[in-house]
Formats: sequence, C-alpha cells, structure tokens
Amino acid sequence: MLNLATLFPFQLDSFQKDAIRALDEGQSVVVCAPTGSGKTLVGEYAIHRALDRGKRVFYTTPLKALSNQKLRDFREQFGVDNVGLLTGDIAINRDAAIVVMTTEVFRNMLYGTRIGEVGTSLVDVEAVVLDECHYMNDRQRGTVWEESIIYCPPELQIVALSATVENGGQLTDWLSQVHGPTQLIYSDFRPVPLHFHYCHSKGLFPLLNAQQSGLNPRLKQRRKNPKQRSKKDALAIPYVVGQLHQREMLPAIYFIFSRRGCDRAVTAMGNVSLVNDAEAAQLKLKIDEFMAWNPDAGRAGQVEPLYRGIAAHHAGILPAWKGLVEELFQAGLIKVVFATETLAAGINMPARTTVVSSLSKRTDSGHRLLMASEFLQMSGRAGRRGMDELGHVVTVETPFEGAREAAYLATVGPDPLVSQFTPSYGMVLNLLQRHTLEEARTLVERSFGQYLANVQLAPQQQAIADLKDEIEHVRAQVEAFDEEVFADFENLRERLREEKRLLKILQQQAAEVLKGDMGPALAFAVAGTTISLKGKHVPVSAPLPAVIVTKVPGSGQFPYLICLSQDNQWFVVTTGDVVGLHAEYTRVAAVDDLEPPAGLPHKPGAHYPGDAHTATIACQVPQPPPLEEIAPEVKEQLARTHEVEERMATHPAREYGNPKKTLKQYRRIQRLESDLRDRQQALARSSDRYWQEFVSIMAVLEEFGCLADNQPTPLGETAAAIRGDNELWLGLALASGEFDALTPAQLASACAALVTESARPDTWVDYDHSTPVDNALGGLRQLRREIFQQQRRHDVMFPIWLEYDLIGLVERWVEFGEKANLAAPEGFEEKREAGSDRSDWTELCDHTSLDEGDIVRVLRRTLDFLSQIPHVPHITDALRTNARQACEWMNRFPVNEN
Repeated sequence: MLNLATLFPFQLDSFQKDAIRALDEGQSVVVCAPTGSGKTLVGEYAIHRALDRGKRVFYTTPLKALSNQKLRDFREQFGVDNVGLLTGDIAINRDAAIVVMTTEVFRNMLYGTRIGEVGTSLVDVEAVVLDECHYMNDRQRGTVWEESIIYCPPELQIVALSATVENGGQLTDWLSQVHGPTQLIYSDFRPVPLHFHYCHSKGLFPLLNAQQSGLNPRLKQRRKNPKQRSKKDALAIPYVVGQLHQREMLPAIYFIFSRRGCDRAVTAMGNVSLVNDAEAAQLKLKIDEFMAWNPDAGRAGQVEPLYRGIAAHHAGILPAWKGLVEELFQAGLIKVVFATETLAAGINMPARTTVVSSLSKRTDSGHRLLMASEFLQMSGRAGRRGMDELGHVVTVETPFEGAREAAYLATVGPDPLVSQFTPSYGMVLNLLQRHTLEEARTLVERSFGQYLANVQLAPQQQAIADLKDEIEHVRAQVEAFDEEVFADFENLRERLREEKRLLKILQQQAAEVLKGDMGPALAFAVAGTTISLKGKHVPVSAPLPAVIVTKVPGSGQFPYLICLSQDNQWFVVTTGDVVGLHAEYTRVAAVDDLEPPAGLPHKPGAHYPGDAHTATIACQVPQPPPLEEIAPEVKEQLARTHEVEERMATHPAREYGNPKKTLKQYRRIQRLESDLRDRQQALARSSDRYWQEFVSIMAVLEEFGCLADNQPTPLGETAAAIRGDNELWLGLALASGEFDALTPAQLASACAALVTESARPDTWVDYDHSTPVDNALGGLRQLRREIFQQQRRHDVMFPIWLEYDLIGLVERWVEFGEKANLAAPEGFEEKREAGSDRSDWTELCDHTSLDEGDIVRVLRRTLDFLSQIPHVPHITDALRTNARQACEWMNRFPVNEN
C-alpha cells in the first residue's frame, strides 16, 4: 500500500481521497471537478501505484500540445526513462512505464485487437487516464473518446478526468454498463474561489449580488438602447489592462476570439511596460537566449512587447514561440497574454485573472452567445493554487452584450455532455476486420450517444408499454366479439352515413329545380295560393306548408309576402324563402277577408302566433306531396338508404348487446393500435439511428469494392489502415496508381490536396504546384465525383478534400529539405538536421499570407498522412519509399518541434 503522506505531502481534498479509495477498490472513476481543483492528482496516483507494482499507465490527452506538456511534467516528476510519448507523428520511448499519447493514438491501438482482448501494445498496462474527458462534447474529436471507452479491455481501470459537467452521473452510468464498475467523484469545490467582475467605462465593479446568485443591482441600468450602440462604444484594451494593473490583478489571460484581435491587442498596448526592473532583467536573459537559438521563431511585432511582459498566444503562432510564452507566463514574467480560447483547453497556464472580452463569438453556424461550459472553461484559468487567495474573472462591456448576459453565464451552471458519436469509414472497416456484423452492431449500440438516446426515449418506451396494457384491458372488455362481424357493421355504418349524405344532396338539388326562379311567378300569385316555406327567414328543418294572405312592398323588385302557415303562425318572407309554389291546388278562399295582426312588422323574418279564427283557416292549407314522389332520383336514393338501415337492424352485431357501445370500444382498440404502431416505428427509427448510419456507410463501401460479404476486401484493408476525415477517399486515392510515379516532393504536394481544408478567400500563396501533381490530382476527379454521388445517395456526409490553394507550399518545403539534405557532407552524423536551414523557413513565410502557425499546421497534417502510407497494405513499394523520403525531408524545424 502506497503511503499517501509521502507521495503528496499536503492536505488532500475529500474528492481526491474518494477517488484514490475507489481506484484501490478496483473501480474505474469519473472525476468531475472545476479547472484548477487538483483532479490531475488522481491520475498521478494511478501512475505512482502502477510504478510501485511494476505495471504501466497510458495517459491520454486531446491535444498534441497538452501531450507535450505532460511529457515534460512527467519526465521531471518520474524521470526521463520512465516516460514516453506517442502523438501519431512522434514516438519516444514507446515501451516506457508511463506513455503519454493523444486519445486518438490510444483508440488506434485498440483497433488492432478484438474488443475486450488485451493486445501486445497493452501488455502490463494497469490503467488509462483520459484527461480532459469533457472533450466528448467536441464535434470533431468526440467520437474518439467513446470508441476508446467502448473498446478498452475491462481489465484496465479508466481514470476519466473531466471539467464540471451537468450530467456526470449519466457518463458514469454509461461507463459502468460498457466497461465495468465505475464511481462518480464529483466536486464543485475550488481551492481558489472565483470573484466575478464587470468592466465598463466608469471602472471595474462586482458583477454579482451579495448572494452570488444574480446580477449586481448597481449594474441593472447599464443597458444601452440597441439603436445607440456602435463599435466605438467598445472599451480600449489598455484601459481594461490598466484597471487590472491598478488593483494588482495581474497576471491575466485576456481571451479574444480572433487571432488578429490578439495581435492587434499587443500592438494596442503601445509602449506600456507591466514588469519591474528585476522581472525585465530576467525576461531579457531568457528571451535573448531563445532568440540566439531560434533567430527566425520570433513573432513579428511581438518580440519587443514580450520584453515588457505582454504577449499573444494563438494557433497562428509558431509552436516554439508559443512554448516560450507559456514558459515565461508560468514563471510569472508575462503579465498579460492575449489568447484565443484554445488556451483554455487544458494547457497549464493559470493566472490570477482571466478577462473575457466578449460574451458571444462567431462559429460555423453563425454568431451566438458563449455556452456555459465555454465560459466556465475560460473562467477556470483564474486563481493560482498556493499563490492567490482569490481568482478574478472579468467580463467586459461591449456594444452588443452587457452585464445581464455576463451574470447569466456566471450563474447558469455547466452544460451537459452530449454525444458526438458518428460512425466513419475507418470505424466500419476496422470493426468488420475482426468482428461479425452482429458483434459490430452490439458495439455501435454501446455508444454514449445510444445510451443518451435510450434515456431520452424512456418516456416513449413507457408510453408504448402503457398502450399495450390499455389495449389488452379494452380487449378483455369485449373479448367475445368477432372482429370481422364488427368490421362489417362498421362498414355498414360508414355506408349509411354516405347514403344519407347523397340523399340530402339529391333532395337539395330537386328542391332547387322545383323552386326555380319564383320571383316573377310569386309577383303575380294571388291571395290564397298555397306555397312551401324554408329559408333564411323561416328556419325550419322541413318545408312548411303556408298560404299567401297579402303582399306588401319589398326592398327590391319583388314584394314581401305575408303568409299564414299550416301550424297557425304568421310569417313575413321574401320570395327567396319560398321553396314550392303549388298553383295546382285549389285556392284557399277563406283568406280573402283575413287581415294580418296589427303587431306584425312588415319586414322579412317577422312572425306572430295566430288565433282561434286563423286556426280554422290554417287547417285548410293542403300538405304538398313528398319530394321523392316528384323526383325519381330521390326516391331511388331513399330506397337504398332504407335497405342499409334494414341490414343494420338485423345485423349479427346486435347479438352482442348494444352494438354502438361495443363498436365504440372496437374503434378505440383500432385507434390505440394505430398509435402503438406509430410510436413503435418512431422508436425504432430513433433507437436504430447509429446502426443505420453504420449500414449506410457499409453500402457506400460495397459500391467501391471495399466490402464483400461484410468483410473488408484488399481495397478495404487499404482504407482501414488510414486515419483521416474520409478514409475511403484517401484509400482509393492511394490505390488508384495516380501517385505511384510522383517524386517525394510531388507526392507530399498531392497528399496535401487530399487532407487540407479549403483556404480562406483572402489567402494567397506564391508557389505553384508542378505539372505531374496537377495530372495526378486530375486523374482523381472522376473518382471524387462518384464518391460524392454515392454519399448523397446513401445520406452519408464526409468531406472529400481536393484543395489546390496551399499545396505549392508543401512541395517547395520538401524540395528545400531535399536540397539541403543532399548538400550535407557524406556520412555527416546530423545529415537530416542539415536540412533545417532557417532561411528556407523565412523564404516560405515570405511567399504566403498564412500565419506561421497555419503553415506548420498544413505541413504537419500532410506529414501525418504521409507517415501512415508506409504502413498501408496493398500499395506499391515505390509509393511507400517516396512517402518515407518525403517525411524525412519535411520533418525539420519548425515542423518537428514538440
């Protein structure tokens, strides 16, 4: 048993003790704790324990830069011989007891064996530390974490170290299901508490109220009318830094979401110096020493500010210069570093203060407010353990965001982890190389994405179970009925409904024909004429027999009619209310001496009850014949309707009691079963989502001959050996033969076109690629079109890069390396290093608008692909040889910096 007091001669926090106890009990752990809280110590304990037992530990990180930093830290802590590094393009002491690697390299190792088995690369490995595990949220890298956990043998303990997330319990539960017993170690304790501030034109003020639960009331009025806002309202960076300097809140990391913004901020600081004389002397010593060894690594316009304690840090800067900035900042000599948010991703650069310059940023999907986890990640860099009593987080007023947005982000809490799991060509091919289709499906359905989908689908699954129970309950109530009998009865009900609808239409049509245009006829009709009433002013269900008593002037060309109905009611109607004129009947002469009631208004719709005298006259009004006797079509339809009614009256369904009630239950069962089918289909679509993606990718691979009978073909094995954004495209390109005759420099240029993303529209490069490269890439265009077509057909979306803009740089860089290498003396011990003429780099930079860091990234991405080619099966030896040679000539300063 290790002595903790000896290993860690300081007071351990309770969550650290709990994690160590869980590890000693043989469990894996998920440690969710704030940035800077000391969760890395749990990983270090796993290393100490493994060394004590003669075992090994893999320590994975999401970024090469973070892996390089861990390599330096662990070498100092555990000794150089005990630590190795694997980052894809770099392999140092791979058999060491502690191997630091990117998570992708770990995943690739696991591809080499059947899931659950311990391959040769994992012999004696006791634990794997997954640092920055919240990178599962990363859209581009998230799948790697899930695959690593799914494929990791159960014998290995997993130590997952994550920043605070909202659903750590779900991550832990999933790990327990797919890997083994896992315990959640959660802590919201920060050794150095954070204090949030808000900076505006009148100074620096507390952002939150006394309870730290909401906005400081004094800031509630700090909200400008949107129409009055402009970029001129933005606070000057020297003003903000000055506020920090006055309050002794430096050193600070000042986050700005653009590289140019970081560079401009350094310039904006002018000649301000933030260091004292002693610090200035130390800076001069270290910077001068660095520049002596790396004369071309200094960032233009930023060397002199560095002497004054001011720096920038972003992806466009050379790794060597960034490394110097990090070293000086960690030593407390840099007082403010203007950085993009990538600095928040795990690199050990704690500060007393972090400044968030804007609460929104541009993304691929548009301009949006920062996510809570992004804000917390940046905030977490504030407060140096053992050095500061408080860490400070400063949000800056901008023309478009204010104190309310800042308070919301400071108090809302972390975002949940979501799954970014996406099957790829490489995943499909590698799984099917060693597993059956059924085993592959089981593995895909073990993803965190599927786990979360199942959690979200739990209400739907419960609803389906409830529906099934309800259907059985209703069936039990009508268990004796014959579904066919009631189906027939239901059909008859529908037919009767339709027959009645048709009858109504025919009756209306016949009535309209009989009615015709009665206006002129009624104008000449005399008192005592029999008519039928039904209309706007006589709202009755059936035509009402009546007799015309008199006429009065109307509002139009026809008079109003004052009538006495058969039921002894007086009505004032228009000619439009008359639906039948029965001149064939004998006139009712008794109305000749009849006068309308004095209280009856002479306007349509007026009506008045008759008296005893009118009752004797009303009974003389004849009853017109039914419509069906006048219109044959109505008579025929009425017969059909009666026929259906008779069939329903004697239908076998009557034997079950009240058929209407039973039929209602039957229809309820039908509705429930329809709802059940819909829910089951929706559930199947949702629960099968990842597997359907897997199957779609298989279909594309089969189209190009990479799969046959669910097994990779030789062409599929070629693609399976590659790691990239689109392994199918890269594998088919290498197998096409188009690259076989290219020189090493030309091969590097052609490979760059396949792995380099589209350049910005304002990017320029003075170097052209050679004609053989153009011909080789031209030979791939038809293949690229076919892949596009098949991907669209099967709804598969992976990039198919074929970008020419930057490849001239790559070709020229390899040519520089070849020239310098050949010029070195024969047998020269450091012949490769002779290819590191710094003037080559300067010339390369002078011929493009790209930042130095971007040039390095293009070269490294190409180098990563080239370094895989010698290990790809079923390609020509010439291609492998040229790839090795291109790697050798490419991998020199500054590309080969760690």
